Amino acid sequence: MGTPKHIHLIGACGTAMASLAGMLQAHGHRVTGSDAAAYPPMSDLLASLGIPLMQPYATANLGPRAGLSRPDLVVVGNAISRGNLELEHVLDVRIPFTSMAALLHQEFLAGRESLVVAGTHGKTTTTSMLAWIYEVASRTQPQFAPSFLIGGVAENFGTSFMVRPPQDGTRQPFILEGDEYDTAFFDKGPKFLHYFPDAAILTHVEFDHADIYPDLTAVKTAFKRFVNLIPRRGRIVAFDGSENVSECVAKSFCQVERYGFAAGSHWRLAELQHKAGGSQWTLLRGGEKFAELTLPMAGEHNALNATAAAALAAGQGVPAEAIAQALSTFKSVKRRLEVRAEVAGVTIIDDFAHHPTAVRETLRALRTAYPDRRLWAVLEPRSNTLRRNVFEDALIESLALADRSVIAEVFQSEAIPESERLNPENVVAALKARGQQSALGADADAIVAMIVPELRAGDVVAILSNGGFGGIYTRLPQALQKLPGALKAL
Repeated sequence: MGTPKHIHLIGACGTAMASLAGMLQAHGHRVTGSDAAAYPPMSDLLASLGIPLMQPYATANLGPRAGLSRPDLVVVGNAISRGNLELEHVLDVRIPFTSMAALLHQEFLAGRESLVVAGTHGKTTTTSMLAWIYEVASRTQPQFAPSFLIGGVAENFGTSFMVRPPQDGTRQPFILEGDEYDTAFFDKGPKFLHYFPDAAILTHVEFDHADIYPDLTAVKTAFKRFVNLIPRRGRIVAFDGSENVSECVAKSFCQVERYGFAAGSHWRLAELQHKAGGSQWTLLRGGEKFAELTLPMAGEHNALNATAAAALAAGQGVPAEAIAQALSTFKSVKRRLEVRAEVAGVTIIDDFAHHPTAVRETLRALRTAYPDRRLWAVLEPRSNTLRRNVFEDALIESLALADRSVIAEVFQSEAIPESERLNPENVVAALKARGQQSALGADADAIVAMIVPELRAGDVVAILSNGGFGGIYTRLPQALQKLPGALKAL
């Protein structure tokens, strides 16, 4: 697309879609978007960029409206299906359309070094770490200056994307999060198959996205196809603690470097310690000391994410000093163990939990960061994974790590067949049988009203959802602020 165009995004508030909107605007295109309902952080991103966001979906959004011409191209988000008013109009009048992943490849990846972070868990944080490592390295070695696309707002950058102009004679790095979810209603393959990585990270492989994958075998097949895209000259950094990951990289044509705690792994964490909400460890490369690393984040999973990012960067020539400096100054990602408020001695944490394993690792990390404090888990079953009963037993095991739990009704439960739907009452009953105080809450208002009288100074409340959760992130602090006096300590 050599000339500026009017490009409209249907489903513009998805994390990748909103980022793509900003990238297209940076390339000189006129960008508009629409969505059914907007919520931060991506609605805030679009507003800050001055990109018009129209709600709800309507044929009129495709112009002419508010002085906008009919789009030259429409990008259809992967959550959009037949029956959507705008999609039906696009098909009726034959406006050219494409997917986010296909347009990203066409417009931004050609001629660049594609570095992709894939896996069931840890993609967003690891991608953010890798981008920040490259950014720090570029201060003294400009060839490392990265472009990137992240499925969340990286706090070191204050954005989820950056596109730098190409430089003559170099293949500049483009770092991106590789999503295994399907691409669009007309392309049911994973988005990451469009990214053709030169090098990649594979963090975890578990059964997820039960709405599009029938079983774990299908998930592994998708990741095997991803690995098969990496050229012989490339490299993949793969977690050593998963048999599924081992199976997925077994037939790779490129070099495979394992990372984790196993004695024989090329990249190994040694002497991992967690102190004052942070982590420190010695990173070994081929059995020899590579660097002493510190990370201002708690949790074994975050140390593993940082190790993966360090390993990929080092293999691409980034100096150890830059890697260590970057990780020591890493500021995390919005909605990943994000402290949203501290009111009346209560710490309120927001985390983008989408899978029982993510819930488990979040609660484990909070136990490390806040030892000897009472931990609440407030869960909205919102993702296509958490809304399904196939994950019920795993969810119970994860929530059992909290001292108290409250579970909301299943988000848009009518969209899940009753035979497949999670039953929150079963989860609460199982947790009570284990001795945990657990309860159901109909919605955000009901949950706030329920837990505020029970909170005490020193409590940590983890709000676990991959969506807006009825605005509970602001409603809970506001309710605490209205209390007549300070909360009693435990």
